[in-house]
Amino acid sequence: MFTGIIQTIGEITAQSDSGGDRRLTVATPGFSLAGFDEGESIAVSGVCLTALDIADEQFSADVSIETLSATTLGALGVGDRVNIEPSLALGDRLGGHLVSGHVDGVGEIRRIRPAARSTALTIAVDGELSRYIARKGSVTIDGISLTVNAVDNDTFELNIIPHTWDLTTLGNARVGRKVNVEVDLIARYVERLQSGSDAPALDGAFLAEHGYER
Repeated sequence: MFTGIIQTIGEITAQSDSGGDRRLTVATPGFSLAGFDEGESIAVSGVCLTALDIADEQFSADVSIETLSATTLGALGVGDRVNIEPSLALGDRLGGHLVSGHVDGVGEIRRIRPAARSTALTIAVDGELSRYIARKGSVTIDGISLTVNAVDNDTFELNIIPHTWDLTTLGNARVGRKVNVEVDLIARYVERLQSGSDAPALDGAFLAEHGYER
């Protein structure tokens, strides 16, 4: 598990393909991996990967053909930058929200605009994902824990503060760029609970009856 709090921006320094899969080598400048064990999980732009051949500021990871096709990792090459977060350890602070590192889909940046000292991004996703995204809910973009400001059909808007803009790959955001999207785990669990035939409809009437809506 992760929290969506990025520790450093890494860089892909090498890659090699074999049988449809790909091995990536990622440098983590300024972030030491000393003490990390072979096989530990590291999120690379929101994708949970198994760290191999660990050095002080470098590791490798094998990426399956499924992951390459279902995330943005398949389009990355040597020199591209990625967000890096190691997995949680017991006692770590939960600074963002619980993130699994299992990407639900790929979105596209549709608009970038200034919002006071911050930057507002509008991201489009397909309808299968948009139903899990709610105003003031959590979403993970390229491994970054963010809060949804607004939702409009299959697009949603995020406010990126200067700190996040400067210390993650969102600082290189551009219209048309693809991003990894992981929806909030709670939304998935709510859907699962509601899928039972005897489950009540989660609508306004149900929320009002249970004191959640006026």
